[in-house]
Parts: sequence; structure tokens; C-alpha cells
Amino acid sequence: MKRTSLLQLTASVSLIALIMLCLLWEGWLAPLRPGGSALILKAVPLLFPLFGILHGRRYSYQWSSLMILVYFTEGAVRAWSDHGLSRVLADIEVALTVIFFFAAIFYARATRRVPD
Repeated sequence: MKRTSLLQLTASVSLIALIMLCLLWEGWLAPLRPGGSALILKAVPLLFPLFGILHGRRYSYQWSSLMILVYFTEGAVRAWSDHGLSRVLADIEVALTVIFFFAAIFYARATRRVPD
């Protein structure tokens, strides 16, 4: 498997896993309020780069690597302040964002145009 294909697969899987984690976390597993939380909507911005990531668009990798830092920050804060299952889910969020971030920046670097 080519390096860029592996990076694209890694970024795609980690982004989809992060979307699913956000939905499950705030909808059913450990929402802030019983019955679900409006924080489930935090998954929506992750859908914006999904098409570009799945299709290997370099620009999507570039800007989403910056956007993902918001999710890293949220996960780090909640890993520090929450307890129980919510802390475990926050740790998973941090791990997924780190995986996505590095896959995205290395993909963007591997696909850059070299000047003549």
C-alpha cells in the first residue's frame, strides 16, 4: 500500500470514528443531561471535511488539521475534568484527534507539489 493511501485510510477511519464517538457519547453513552444533550451537534462540523478527506483532496486535509484541534482541546479538558465513562470517552477523543491530525498533516506534506 502506498504511503499516501495509508495516510488517507488512517485519516478517514479516525474521522469517521470521531463522528461516531461524538454521536454516541452525547446521545446515549454519557450525555451531559439524561436523555441526550445538544452537544450531539458537535459532530456536525466534522461532516464538512469528510467528503474531501474520503476523496483525497489536499486542501481538505490542510484546513481540517486545524479544525480538529478544537476537538482535541475539548477532549483534553473533559479528560481532565470529567469522571467515569465520560473521562474514558474523552481520552478516546483525544487519541482519535491526534491520529487524524498527524495523518492529515503527513498526507498534505506527501501530496504537495514540488516546484520545478
